[in-house]
Amino acid sequence: MTQTIAPRVRTVVLLLLAAACALLAGAGPASAHAAVTGSDPAQGAVVDKAPARISLTFSEQVAMSGDSLRVLDPEGKRVDAGEPSNVSGTTYAVRLHSGLPDGTYTVAYQVVSADSHPVAGAYTFSIGAPSKTSVSVSGQSTDDGVIGWLYGFGRYVSYAGFIVMAGGAAFVLACWQRGSGVRPVQRFVVSGWLALTAATLALLLLRGSFTGSGKVADVFDLSLLGQVLQTKTGAALVSRLLLLAAAALFIAVLFGAYDKREDPQEKRDLTFGLAIGGVVVAAGLAASWAMSEHASVGLQAGIAMPVDVLHLIAVAAWLGGLGALLVALYRAPADAPVDASAVRRFSRVAFGSVLALIATGTYQSWRQLGSWSAFTDTRYGQLLLAKIALVSVLVGVAWISRRWTGRLAEAVPAPAERQKARVGAGADASLEAGADAPVGAGADASGEAGAAASGVAAGDAGLDGTGADPAGTDTEAGANTGDQPDPEPAGTERAAQLARQRAARDAARQKRLRDADPNRFGLRRSVLAEAGIAVVLLAVTTVLTQTEPGRTEQEAKAATSSSASTSPDTGASGALTLNMPFDTGGKDGKGIVTIDLDPARVGDNEMHVYVERPDGQAFDIPEVKVDFTLEAKDIGPLPVVPDHIATGHWSANGVQIPMAGDWKVDVTVRTSDIDEVTVSKNAKIG
Repeated sequence: MTQTIAPRVRTVVLLLLAAACALLAGAGPASAHAAVTGSDPAQGAVVDKAPARISLTFSEQVAMSGDSLRVLDPEGKRVDAGEPSNVSGTTYAVRLHSGLPDGTYTVAYQVVSADSHPVAGAYTFSIGAPSKTSVSVSGQSTDDGVIGWLYGFGRYVSYAGFIVMAGGAAFVLACWQRGSGVRPVQRFVVSGWLALTAATLALLLLRGSFTGSGKVADVFDLSLLGQVLQTKTGAALVSRLLLLAAAALFIAVLFGAYDKREDPQEKRDLTFGLAIGGVVVAAGLAASWAMSEHASVGLQAGIAMPVDVLHLIAVAAWLGGLGALLVALYRAPADAPVDASAVRRFSRVAFGSVLALIATGTYQSWRQLGSWSAFTDTRYGQLLLAKIALVSVLVGVAWISRRWTGRLAEAVPAPAERQKARVGAGADASLEAGADAPVGAGADASGEAGAAASGVAAGDAGLDGTGADPAGTDTEAGANTGDQPDPEPAGTERAAQLARQRAARDAARQKRLRDADPNRFGLRRSVLAEAGIAVVLLAVTTVLTQTEPGRTEQEAKAATSSSASTSPDTGASGALTLNMPFDTGGKDGKGIVTIDLDPARVGDNEMHVYVERPDGQAFDIPEVKVDFTLEAKDIGPLPVVPDHIATGHWSANGVQIPMAGDWKVDVTVRTSDIDEVTVSKNAKIG
């Protein structure tokens, strides 16, 4: 049975591993988590006159650099002036050069969403009439290149490393404390720590290129690394590395001092201390994901982040513990097999983890989808359905494992007294085998044990059977013949060799008897199947975290369609732009002040003030004020003091224009304590 079924199970697991790799490799570009919900001018719009700026509105806050917003003319030349800025809420704008000719212009954007994922795209609008040619913007997305693939693989390895390290350590501490001295289990946990550490370092190096150029050469650019360290994601990765140092200390104590502790009271105290410290470190590591990804933005972020931490810890306790159990069942030494009580304890831990996953997963699904239709209408919902299906299959296989666990616990070892009837070496070997073999091994196991025991006696040429000391016999022979001048070292070496041979034979015999138990064999098969499904489940989860949430996708679609339906056919912007040169007479006293008033109608308006040197470079001044006066109706001046937003940029919301008319706009510019000037222009508003 062992020789025919086990290879089949291994084949199925290998196929599942291949499916996981194919899923990661064929995932395609990771969808962004911030979406463009509006633009001015709108996509495809034809405006009568050149706008003073273009603006984009996103579904959430984004991070921008100097080249995040680019506007290209029909010949591919850049016509944007200055750096993009946040004008209000989630709306970002960049100014355009004045006097732009008619034609089709391309707006290209590349930003980083608040949950750390890059967002890139482009659209076109036209001035006057569409031109025969326009610019095709390529290379905007960094997700679908080598860097994007490496970054996605690094995320998968980091999740897997955390699950293996945290779950494996929890299995040892909560379910099988004897496992702290088992080498394969130690290697399993340490490999998780190494994988998570290496993946975190790789993600830190790849981050700058991933959110920027996407070039391999930029991976080791120290200036980019410095910029990454100033972002939320960079801070989270550095925090993860610091917590991994604490995790290394935890693992050293768990597999060092804890394993050697023999006093029961001291071991209980150390168990309690390790449990508290381990939970704190695991929660901190989980928070490094929760505070920089999906959970940190959007609806109920304050609740979503701790829920996400609990979700990750539950996943680690279940799947990481499952991996540790699999290693123990297959690789634990014959003299220290994982016992039924440890399997029962893990079964209870896994059951509690599944309950926590159901509760936290339900909340996360509601938060990220928002509607039932998002399950089928969005890629995020479709991936979530696949994840739910895999979890259901995994729970079903876990139920089978739980049944095998119950049978393993019900098996009663053969009474030692039954073996005492045998004599000689065969009796001793049978007694040792019978003490380990559970009921159900049958006559085959007993016969195998007897044969092995007989082989021990035969292999030792009867020396063990007679009870004589082999080492002593060889020593005496050497002394009588005189052939060996120094017989004692040879006798010691022979004794050690025979001891190693007996230990190897005993270990092999115990392993054969252990593997012959149908209950343990069934448990091993079902746990192996669980582990294979878990690998694919983790791959689906990794792709899911890189996909735009269904709620965001549907809101972006609704906003885009609403904007398209309400936009006038002419696509006119309606904004007012006034450019006024000034000279205060002092140092840095010359420049141009630009007033943007949108929508330049009666009622609330949004105003932006830009100050530039004659060469077009933005610069700050101590003070700028704006007054609106309607002299025909003796209204005003109406003062407006805008707030400083960025270098050379001020903004004010809710600027009230009480009635339509020919308004005089006065701008007071102060470039030093004593240098000040007021410049004016008239404009029709309303």
